[in-house]
Amino acid sequence: MTGRGQASAGDLLELVRTGRATTRGALQQVTGMSRATVGQRLERLFRAGWLREGAGGPVDSPLGGRPSITLEFDDAHAMVLAADLDTRHARAAVLTLTGEILAEHSGTLVVEDGPDTVLGELGGWFAELLVKAGHGPEEVCGIGLAVPGPVDSETGLVVQPPIMPGWDGYDIRGRLARAFAERTGRPGTVPVLVDNDANLMAYGEQRTGHRDCSAFVLVKVSTGIGAGVVVDGSIFRGVDGGAGDIGHIRIPEGAESLCRCGSYGCLAAVASGGAVARRLAEAGVRAASGSDVRDLLASGHPEAAALAREAGRLVGDVLATVVTLLNPGVLMIAGDLAGTPFLTGVRELLYQRALPRSTARLDVVTSTLGERAGLVGAGALVVEHLYAPERVEERLLALGV
Repeated sequence: MTGRGQASAGDLLELVRTGRATTRGALQQVTGMSRATVGQRLERLFRAGWLREGAGGPVDSPLGGRPSITLEFDDAHAMVLAADLDTRHARAAVLTLTGEILAEHSGTLVVEDGPDTVLGELGGWFAELLVKAGHGPEEVCGIGLAVPGPVDSETGLVVQPPIMPGWDGYDIRGRLARAFAERTGRPGTVPVLVDNDANLMAYGEQRTGHRDCSAFVLVKVSTGIGAGVVVDGSIFRGVDGGAGDIGHIRIPEGAESLCRCGSYGCLAAVASGGAVARRLAEAGVRAASGSDVRDLLASGHPEAAALAREAGRLVGDVLATVVTLLNPGVLMIAGDLAGTPFLTGVRELLYQRALPRSTARLDVVTSTLGERAGLVGAGALVVEHLYAPERVEERLLALGV
């Protein structure tokens, strides 16, 4: 906020959205603005359809009188589209502005087929999902996309992704916006935001179930291994999106194992879902991917469980350093291997190697949102971007209000 008496319409919307001030009187008190000024700025938000009046709240004055009318963010005035890409599978959805999934689709989509093909297909998925949800393309305010590689958040470009051949430096934002327009006939360009899948899973999980946790870490173990970090409610990305790429930390146990990044000894080369699948296949068990391992674990396959626990120990050893460095309150395990055997292995080494001070207040848990975490996080990323105070003013002017 710009200061008492200087709050913009976007600042007022932020106060209402976050629940910090939900009546006209409370907005006056927090901002120091006059009743007339608050009313003028709220009127712009009402005209845009972004605010609505709710039920009467508590009486503002100790002398009694009529109850104050509460203000609410109107989450029905627009929709968000979100998609979460894995190496051979994808999930897409239509969401409300508060994260409720209205329609969802999942299916095979292979990132190695290249960005032009994959993003074109996603455009078609989005068009079908809008019909399924009963909403039109004109209601979409933005699109969020989670990808299994490092992303420069400023440009939206994937940067040297080990498991996304052909995507390095590709204009994902532009292609997906065009694909959506081509498949739906919507004029204009819809904003597209792109981020790493582990980042968005962490963001979705933290906002949904751990809002009070000021340092939150999620580790996704699927085809590869990556971590998402949320600090004080914001994704921590590093200087160019490379934070959390723990799958490429070198470990002695992997010295002779070639990783898909081209190096030997990476954690992902010996402890990812793909690595466990390879070991199972070598033992004569039918497994070609992390999702196959997940199915075997669900059926109680003993060899899959043993290898998952061993992989968990390797990851837990690395996470001891992560926990010591970041001192998180929650460490969440997600992805294909996120089950009891893997979690047991993680805990064995983590608590053995990390200092008691680092783990005294640490909760080690598994994903709550499951396969929807990336979708929820991608949707939230779009909403927080479009309704940030500084952007609200630009959008209101564009709407002519």
